[in-house]
Amino acid sequence: MRDFLKRLPKAELHLHIEGSLEPELMFALARRNGVTLPYDSVEAVRSAYEFDDLTSFLELYYQGMSVLRTAEDFHDLAMDYFRRAHGEGVVHVEMHFDPQAHLARGIELDAVMEGLSLARREAERELGMSTALIMAFLRDRPAEEAMKVLESAAPYWEMLDAVGLDSAERGHPPSKFIEVFQRARMLGIPRVAHAGEEGPPEYIREALDLLDVCRIDHGVRCLENPELVARLRDEGVVLTVCPLSNVRLKVVERMTDHPLPQLLGAGLRLTLNSDDPAYFGGGMLDNFLACHEAFGWSRETFIQLAGTAIESAFLSDKRRLELHRQLADCA
Repeated sequence: MRDFLKRLPKAELHLHIEGSLEPELMFALARRNGVTLPYDSVEAVRSAYEFDDLTSFLELYYQGMSVLRTAEDFHDLAMDYFRRAHGEGVVHVEMHFDPQAHLARGIELDAVMEGLSLARREAERELGMSTALIMAFLRDRPAEEAMKVLESAAPYWEMLDAVGLDSAERGHPPSKFIEVFQRARMLGIPRVAHAGEEGPPEYIREALDLLDVCRIDHGVRCLENPELVARLRDEGVVLTVCPLSNVRLKVVERMTDHPLPQLLGAGLRLTLNSDDPAYFGGGMLDNFLACHEAFGWSRETFIQLAGTAIESAFLSDKRRLELHRQLADCA
């Protein structure tokens, strides 16, 4: 099964590129940029990767981000992940990035976009991998700030495949960002949002009705509301689920407790993703393997999940057809 899951052409729709920063690269970039880290070794960093909840993770997440300073850093970050993902059979990656977290440290958006754009071109040329870019707004920051970031990104609007909403969910409902997402809609930019991870099912409904999103990132708490589950099923809304992330952040205690089987049983459209692979126990292959070990899923189930990801990705029709053909060959 491991060999099969590695060969399976996987599209990843829920990845935070800053969350792919492995400790080895963190130390290398710290040396390059003269940044002092509060850890004396790679092992010390890894030992800190035990989280009580989303908030405790975010503290380390933003701390690690401090080593990212130049366009070269963002290029190296993305290519490091693309190469690892390619080795695991990932053929398409949609990466969230958090401009506010960089602007707050004095890093200009130009550096972020230049580095990520160069890596995207390199991944396509050298790895045959397609990519998409999702500019995410930090929901625990003011909505006015998010609007300013969106407007300041005008030179890059055509490069954005979507805007998103992430960071600490509790107490920060999607309704806070109605105007920002309306503006993105006016610009013709698709929209996605984290909802129903730590926040209540109502946040999922708000993201659909008030932000007009085309996908829900996480969404696992929808099961608490049968009417919402029926709506998600009837409307074919895709949930980008991150199994190992949910375990690490104590959304569930262990993989065998994860609601993925119930979500599938309810007829919902799901994809498997790694979220922040450097912090949560592995990339796409590890997440697929963890589901096989916990639920005993068949090849057909994984083919279904991979197909849903390809179908709901931000792709050209030509590339989508190409990936569907790869999937059919694998089956």
